[in-house]
Amino acid sequence: MSDFVDDELGVITIKRNALSRSIRMRLSARGDIVVSAPKRTPMAFIKQAIKRSRKELLGMQQQSRPELYVHGQALGQAHTLAIVTSDLTDTIDIKRRAQVLVATIPSRFDTASDEVQARIRDHVVPLLRKEAKAYLPKRLATLANRHGYTYSSVRFPHATSRWGSCSSTGTISLNIALMKLPLELIDYVILHELAHTVHMDHSKHFWQEVSKLDEAYTLHRAQLKSYSPIV
Repeated sequence: MSDFVDDELGVITIKRNALSRSIRMRLSARGDIVVSAPKRTPMAFIKQAIKRSRKELLGMQQQSRPELYVHGQALGQAHTLAIVTSDLTDTIDIKRRAQVLVATIPSRFDTASDEVQARIRDHVVPLLRKEAKAYLPKRLATLANRHGYTYSSVRFPHATSRWGSCSSTGTISLNIALMKLPLELIDYVILHELAHTVHMDHSKHFWQEVSKLDEAYTLHRAQLKSYSPIV
């Protein structure tokens, strides 16, 4: 594995795999570009492929880049973030006080820097995971029972750029970032994945199934694009 820095796209990680048959590009959970390529693919060839896809990659990054954590921001359904700058400390200190996550940052730090944002994120992830595990399984069971669906299990990933997924074995994965959404959009995503237990693709029949579950699904689908599934 190797990487290089592009002036527009940032850090690009190259993974060479003996099993790969073509060059494929994706975004990591943090919005960085990861390129998978056959083992002996020359770097010049990889860079040409990136150049041809530059416009699409920039668009993908714009949609999937994590939002900055800022003072007063809501964290999930029940918590808020307080960012306090101080001349009296040289270290980043983050503590949870009741329903508030308090991040005390040395004044010399830029609160938008990667270091500060990463430290805050390290505390936000378990907070959202706890909320997700308390709310999503019950809501999933309620909606499944109401509409007559079955599923085998539920998972709570966060290193993903998807709100949810459903496997062929009936395992439903719900991104913990769902806890950032209004409740009606959480329901839309859950219903979307339950519909996949019947139709695994996004065919006409799938969307007909969704429309039976959520009459406002076209509105909710459009609203969902205003949020990022990246924690």
